[in-house]
Amino acid sequence: MDTKTILDLIANQGFPIALSILLIFRIDKFMQEIVTAQKEGYQQILENTKEIYNTLTSLNQQNREYYSLRLAEIYKDLSSLKAKI
Repeated sequence: MDTKTILDLIANQGFPIALSILLIFRIDKFMQEIVTAQKEGYQQILENTKEIYNTLTSLNQQNREYYSLRLAEIYKDLSSLKAKI
């Protein structure tokens, strides 16, 4: 084989292979960035969900305390009415 034939083989066969490898590495890097962004998004959703849960729990506790105090006042008023009757 002469050098021209070898260079033609490298140019015709090597370039598509090198281009394919380059594209595979670029696509792999892009996919890794997507996975990283997706994980960060899941973490943010989880944190926001925890915050919402804690807020709802706190509001429920405040409502329970308010209504138990209100109920105690109503019982007190009713008991004073019984004493008068």
